[in-house]
Amino acid sequence: MEIETPVWALVRVAVGYVLLDRGGMTSFLHRMQGRTPWGSKGLLFMLALKLTPMQRQVQSDLWRLAAGKGFGKNLPRLLSALPEGISYINVGHSNLTEHTLEAVAAHPGGKTTVMIHDTIPLDFPDYSRPEAVNRFDGLLRRTLNHADMILCNSVKTKEDVERHAKAMAVAEGTPADTAAGALPPCVVAYLGVDLTRADEVAIPSDLPRNRPLFLSVGTTEARKNHTLLLDIWEGWDEAKDGPRPVLGIAGARGWRNEAFFDRLDASDLKGRDIFEWTDLSDKAIAALMAHSHALLFPSYAEGYGLPPVEAAALQTPVISADLPSVREVLGELPVYLTADDSYPWKTAIKSRLEDGRSGTTGPGAFTPPTWEEHFKIVLKMI
Repeated sequence: MEIETPVWALVRVAVGYVLLDRGGMTSFLHRMQGRTPWGSKGLLFMLALKLTPMQRQVQSDLWRLAAGKGFGKNLPRLLSALPEGISYINVGHSNLTEHTLEAVAAHPGGKTTVMIHDTIPLDFPDYSRPEAVNRFDGLLRRTLNHADMILCNSVKTKEDVERHAKAMAVAEGTPADTAAGALPPCVVAYLGVDLTRADEVAIPSDLPRNRPLFLSVGTTEARKNHTLLLDIWEGWDEAKDGPRPVLGIAGARGWRNEAFFDRLDASDLKGRDIFEWTDLSDKAIAALMAHSHALLFPSYAEGYGLPPVEAAALQTPVISADLPSVREVLGELPVYLTADDSYPWKTAIKSRLEDGRSGTTGPGAFTPPTWEEHFKIVLKMI
C-alpha cells in the first residue's frame, strides 16, 4: 500500500499564519473552483480594515480550515508541530520575508526551495512599478542568503539569476572568481501547460466572427509593447494593405502604461477593429486562440513567455519578439521579429492573412512541457 507523503500549505493571513493539511487544501481548492461556496466573514477578519470583503471571506475560511494557526509572527511555534526535515517550496515571489525564511531554516532539517520567474524588475526597472525594484532586490538577496535551491522557469532566467547573484556578491566584497560558488544550486524546470478546452460559447459577443483575428494575451503593461500593435492597426491603409483584420487584446490593464490606455480609449478603431477584453475565462481565451490567425507577442522581456507556448500547443501560429526564453521552448516554430520596428510585424501579419489560418509553421507538431515533467524535476531535487 502506497503511503502519501505529508504535505501542508503555509498561508499568511492578516492576523498571522495558518497551516492547511491535505484535506484543508482540498477544501480550499473546491472553494477556488466554485464547487463549494465561500463561508461567512469571521469577526477576527471583519476587524482587518485593509482587507476587501472578498479577502475577509477567503481568510475567514482559511482560518476555519486550518490544521494549525499562529498569531502575529509566531511562525516558529507553528512549524514546531511539523516533523523534522520539512521542505518549504515557495513558487510565487511572495511571503519571502526574513522572518519566514529564518523560521524554516531554524526548524530541524528544514530546507527552502524558491522559484524565481524572472529578474525583470532589476533589468528593466522602467517597466516595473517604482516600489517593485527595491522589493525584488531584497527578495533576491534573501533568496540567495537562505534558499537551499533555486528553481528557474527557463535557462534565460537561470543565467539572469546567476548574473545578478555574482554582481551582488562582488559588490559585497567577494572576489569575482569565487562569487559564483556562493550561489545555491539552480535548477531549470519549465512550467507546464494545461490545455484548457475551448468554449466557443465563451467567446466575447462583440467579436466579428467573419473577420480574421490576431490575438494578444497577457497583462497590458508597457513591457508587453502593445503600442507597436496599435501603431500597425492605426497605420493600416485598406486601399494599399487590404481589409484591416481584427486585433484582440485579452488581459487586465497593468501598470505604467497610461499613455497607451489613453490612446487606445480615444482610438476610433476601438470596438470596431480593436477589441479589449480584460476579464476572460481560460476557456474563452483558448477559443480565441484556436480562432486566431496568429498570436502576437511583441514583448520586450520575458522570463518564460507562457502565451506563445499555449498558442503553439493549440497549433496557432505565433509571431513573437526574438526572446531567448521563447526560443528555448518553441525553437523555430514562431516567426521571430525585433520588438522595435512595426514594419516587419505588419509584413508578417499580411503574410499570415494571405496564408490563412494554416497552423503553426515549423517542423512537425509541438508538444508543450507538462506539469508532470515539471514536478519530476522539482520533487527529485528537493
